[in-house]
Amino acid sequence: MNNDLIHVCLADDDADDRLFFTEAFESIKIKTAITVVNDGVELMDFLNNDENSKPHILFLDLNMPRKSGMECLFEIKQDSRFNNIAVAIYSTSASERDIEDAFVKGANVYIRKPNDFEELKRILNEVIALNWQYHTSGLNRENFVLSI
Repeated sequence: MNNDLIHVCLADDDADDRLFFTEAFESIKIKTAITVVNDGVELMDFLNNDENSKPHILFLDLNMPRKSGMECLFEIKQDSRFNNIAVAIYSTSASERDIEDAFVKGANVYIRKPNDFEELKRILNEVIALNWQYHTSGLNRENFVLSI
């Protein structure tokens, strides 16, 4: 990664969740560049603009207006330009169907949004520290959901 700077993108329609997320990253002292988009349409516009640098890790909310996170995940995994982007589903949903769909469609990890700021910092630290090549090479249903 360029100068150890990790480019993170969050796609989430909830303003409070976006603020919570960016404040958590600012407090964990990891060199990041954070891009925040408000919904799936903005996300895909951002990713498809070749002038934008692609994120290393994308945190993707499932329930967004205009284009859902699941629709975005499907499009991202169908486009070879995005092969190097790790996709972390970042949702309030604990639905087994959502988890299974995200797994089948190629997400790298599933994270339930925590309500606690310290817990969010711990999770973000853990996600950034993951060796994604190792993590995804042995991906199975049991290690897909990040325990919180």
